[in-house]
Amino acid sequence: MASTDEPAGQEDSPTAPPPTPPGSGGGVPARMPRWLPRAMVLALALYACFQLGSWAFHQLVGLLLNILIAFFLALAIEPAVGRMAARGMRRGLATFIVFIGVLAFGVGFVVLLGSMLAGQIVEMVEDFPKYLDQVINWINQTFHTELSRVEVQDSVLNSDWLRRYVQNSATGVLDVSATVLGGLFKLLTIFLFSFYFAADGPRLRRALCSVLPPARQAEVLRAWEIAVDKTGGYIYSRGLMALISGVSHYVLLLILDVPYAPALAVWVGLISQFIPTIGTYLAGALPMLIAFTVNPWYALWVLGFVVVYQQFENYVLQPKLTSKTVDIHPAVAFGSVVAGTALMGAVGALIAIPAIATLQAFLGAYVKRYAVTDDPRVHGRHPRRRGTSALVRLRQTLRREPRQAARTDRTPPRSDDDA
Repeated sequence: MASTDEPAGQEDSPTAPPPTPPGSGGGVPARMPRWLPRAMVLALALYACFQLGSWAFHQLVGLLLNILIAFFLALAIEPAVGRMAARGMRRGLATFIVFIGVLAFGVGFVVLLGSMLAGQIVEMVEDFPKYLDQVINWINQTFHTELSRVEVQDSVLNSDWLRRYVQNSATGVLDVSATVLGGLFKLLTIFLFSFYFAADGPRLRRALCSVLPPARQAEVLRAWEIAVDKTGGYIYSRGLMALISGVSHYVLLLILDVPYAPALAVWVGLISQFIPTIGTYLAGALPMLIAFTVNPWYALWVLGFVVVYQQFENYVLQPKLTSKTVDIHPAVAFGSVVAGTALMGAVGALIAIPAIATLQAFLGAYVKRYAVTDDPRVHGRHPRRRGTSALVRLRQTLRREPRQAARTDRTPPRSDDDA
């Protein structure tokens, strides 16, 4: 009979290992979810697409700006092309004739202005010593100094900054040539796209409306019509106001016998109209400087005329010319130009006002408006209270207070029995 006694210190050893509690590190490792590799691949693919799109956008931002300028230029000439096409002329031929007219006017204007500026710049360079003598004499008489033109010229010609400027200008000739060629290519691109937009305007509208439901098609066509009206009206009204401003300033400069009057008048007319609100003052700085070289009092006359003409333009001329074309508040126009300049530079400054005018007109066509209540506060006046005026009520209060104080003094003190 076998003994059942076990040696001391020994315990029963189980045949199977104890079960592993859930959540412990032992046992078989957990498998990766099946969706995780696919999610990682999808995330990497999306990131790669985003980087590729960002790179492509930065490479094509110049082309996109040119297309935007071409679109607004096509909107500006759309009324003329539409009138010629309505009389039976082919739309492509009408667009070509309008472009030839615009190009001939632009080239003629640039050539005449350039030749006039070139001649006057030559005269200005030749007369520069005389102007310098006038300025130095005025400084010597005003501040009791002893400056000499010869010393000023020698200090300027022998200065280090002039030498560095000449060296940098000599090394930057190739950069200037490349900039000029790039500008000509951009101009050609803008004209090509604007020609296609204007000639194929109906086809472009049909292609855009073909992917939209009928209700949206009417809204798109209305927005297109508003954009054409506002852009064309903005260009035409600003051109007319630039002409009036240039002629007015030319007459003033001619009366004061200020040199370079034609070029200065053209400068004032263009800058003052295509830079709203502050354009007149920026444009008037150059005529003031030239007039100051002739006579310091002439500069004050030019400044006074600029201020008076700005008020006349804001309150008389501009409301009559732009009431039916681009009727936006001057503060909104200035803010839109600043925002457009910050976003797209000079291009944004040019197209900001017609874009904001189009958006304002489009929203005004679909925003429901209500009649304003007849409340004095709407007109900036405070309503008057019925009854006595405030001054009368103040006098009554001041008279009433001494009487109440006297009554209080006459009243005997209350005794304990009364209490």
